[in-house]
Amino acid sequence: MSPDKLDKSDSGARPSGGTMPTELDLERVYDEHAQALFAYLLNFTRNETETRDSLQEVFMKLARRPDTLSQTRDERGFLIRLAHNIAIDLMRRRSTRARYHLQFGEENISVFAPTIDPDELAFRKQLAAALSELPSEQRAVVHLKLWEGMTFEQIADALEISPNTSASRYRYGLDKLRELLRPLYEEIK
Repeated sequence: MSPDKLDKSDSGARPSGGTMPTELDLERVYDEHAQALFAYLLNFTRNETETRDSLQEVFMKLARRPDTLSQTRDERGFLIRLAHNIAIDLMRRRSTRARYHLQFGEENISVFAPTIDPDELAFRKQLAAALSELPSEQRAVVHLKLWEGMTFEQIADALEISPNTSASRYRYGLDKLRELLRPLYEEIK
């Protein structure tokens, strides 16, 4: 499913009164960040249902504690960090479940928009497969750098790692992608 088909009602961002932010505030945050968060989470979880659930959890946390967002200086970075932590928790739960369910999580979903061009489709499939081969830490940094255009400092803040770690994970990720995509490059050369 493409991120533009997300239903705002899934965000859990409807206030019920009290100290919650106004509906307009959560709608603004959702409108500005949900698509990027969805893409990041999908690339991380590789499962659309878990991605939607994780995105909903992000907005539920914001609805429960609206003051957290007002206290941050980098809204996008804060939301990525929150989404990342939720995804890490999800991965831990998934790992525990995997001991009992050997086939859990084998579905491979592409983070790319569909296309009718067969050459582009083949390239996207190869790239998606190569991305799925990366360790999750490298895949997260590569996604934030290439698709979100974040700096290493912003990535470091969002993932709570050092800028040097974010840069090295990016470099190792790109090296692995080059290695995995080299046969495709040689074929089209």
